Amino acid sequence: AYFDLTHGANTSACEINLKFTHAFLPPVFVVVFVVGTLSNAWGLRSVCSGWKSIGNINIFMLNLGLADLQYLLTLPFLVAYYAQDSSWQFGQPFCKFTRFCFNLNLYGSIGFLTCISIYRYLGIVHPMRVMGKISNHHSLVISALVWFLVVAQILPDVFFVKNDAKKLNACYDTTSNDWIREYLPYSIGWTVTGFAIPLLVIMLCYGHVVWVLAKKSNINPLLKQRCLKLVIILLLLFSICFIPYHVLRNMNLLTRILKQQGICHESFRNVYIAHQVSRCLACLNSAINPLIYIVGNDDFLMKLHRLSERTRMSLANLTHTIIYRKPLEVEPDSASVTFS
Repeated sequence: AYFDLTHGANTSACEINLKFTHAFLPPVFVVVFVVGTLSNAWGLRSVCSGWKSIGNINIFMLNLGLADLQYLLTLPFLVAYYAQDSSWQFGQPFCKFTRFCFNLNLYGSIGFLTCISIYRYLGIVHPMRVMGKISNHHSLVISALVWFLVVAQILPDVFFVKNDAKKLNACYDTTSNDWIREYLPYSIGWTVTGFAIPLLVIMLCYGHVVWVLAKKSNINPLLKQRCLKLVIILLLLFSICFIPYHVLRNMNLLTRILKQQGICHESFRNVYIAHQVSRCLACLNSAINPLIYIVGNDDFLMKLHRLSERTRMSLANLTHTIIYRKPLEVEPDSASVTFS
């Protein structure tokens, strides 16, 4: 049922469940901080150890890891904020910086995942055209361009107020109700340029890649398997981390505008809770991104392949030894039985 607040209707439909936010977000942020920091530190260490032989895609993976770590380092402050009933004790400038880091990580991740997808597409579909034409210098220039475009998209968010007169110690992830009407169009445009267009590019790239891999029989089976895993991880990332967040962020902003107009619906509370869950899912990308490194790193895959081969051979030799030792262990007993 809808409620029109201008005619004195019940306002309970407009109330939001802040207790859910304060109970749900801190433990999720702690888990993401621990898992994401360890996995990204390992990934960056692997990249730096092989810096001299670093490949084009590894440059994007390095930037992906840096984008994750700069956001993960802000999570302890957000844990403290939500654990203290949304009371920000670190000043508004640092509040805006923390929210900026989240957006920088989110859209930086999408940007570099798009670059990795395009490079994989060119390497599989047009290998002869790009062979020897794409250098590490090109990848560095493209990485700088991605950072510039991402910062250009999210910089306006810094100029929106993150608290209001009723709660000066707040640190909103979007903005206060006074600026919500200006924020929604910005958020929608931001969603299109920072999320929808890269998603379309990735879908076109991997759609063509899958078609080529299915059509050609002379492609290395290991390459086919790697590309399939990369497609699955990207689908997982976008389906879990990115799509729900962008849909629910704009839906939640719209419900806040409707509340200002005096319109409430019981479903608005569900939209708010779903938006909080989607925020947690969005930050999970920092812990899932290292899987891209594992699948996309050729050197790591070759080492893993050689390790699995050695393990398989060792197990085979061990099994072979056990099988052929059993008769030797039985013969003395059988002899004693025969001559007893």
